[in-house]
Amino acid sequence: MPNASSWSASSPLLLLWEDSSGTRIFLSLLYAVLAISGTLSNVMVIYLVFSFKKLQTTSNAFIVNGCAADLSVCALWMPQEAVLGLLPPNSSSLRSAEYRLLRGGLLGLGLTVSLASHLLVAFNRYVLITKLPSVYQALYQRRHTGCMIGLSWALALLPVPLLPGLWTLGSAQSDGSSRYTALLLALAVLGQTALLLHCYLGIVRRVRGSAKRVSVLNFHLLHQLPFPAAPPPPRRAQRRLSSVSVLLLCCVFLLGTQPLVWVSLLGFFLRPAPPALQAASWLLLCSLSAL
Repeated sequence: MPNASSWSASSPLLLLWEDSSGTRIFLSLLYAVLAISGTLSNVMVIYLVFSFKKLQTTSNAFIVNGCAADLSVCALWMPQEAVLGLLPPNSSSLRSAEYRLLRGGLLGLGLTVSLASHLLVAFNRYVLITKLPSVYQALYQRRHTGCMIGLSWALALLPVPLLPGLWTLGSAQSDGSSRYTALLLALAVLGQTALLLHCYLGIVRRVRGSAKRVSVLNFHLLHQLPFPAAPPPPRRAQRRLSSVSVLLLCCVFLLGTQPLVWVSLLGFFLRPAPPALQAASWLLLCSLSAL
């Protein structure tokens, strides 16, 4: 059985180290379910935004950008993991360094742009709700919005030179490279989480103190569709519902990202976490792409 520092190098990234066929089949089915549900949900969001002009807003442009990134995980990476989990452990496909690098690139690109899009949506809403309309209009011109989206993809390509450290097999040098790569990933996600929480908690404070700002806090695409809708609830109930929605969104984001952050920090400063815990933390992070 591979040790905790090299388990991900000798098998698919998130498949467990065990040769148990039952475990591998279960994880393959899990990947298949996440791939199908994530692909359908992300394609549906993109279709709705492009089909209804009312939905073509700056905030939804960032949401579509995140959905496109999530498709690289759900439609391209997860199906490969599901198929590889059904192959024999000694299959040449599992040990090909080039193929592992390609899969790692798809996963890294998709997750990086997806997380950046989460932050762009949060900052967009924060500026919309807490700043003057003139500030929002000056910042989010069409050209500026396009540059932000392009920058999210450009930044996602920067960690590509770090990927070989995740996929080289177990020498001491490669283990050290992998540990530092995991540390950089953890610090990046931790910094982004702090910015995202600052934006959303600032939104909650502003919404609770101003009834006029409740109407612009609308994260749900279906509420913006040109279909008959129920009468809006009273302003007080609407403020409470908006605050709860934002807090739930923060909780889901924290649940998906923080286990990997703290598992990586634990592995760098103390000792590597058990392989099962590493795998579970990666699965939680990847599941954000399917939500």
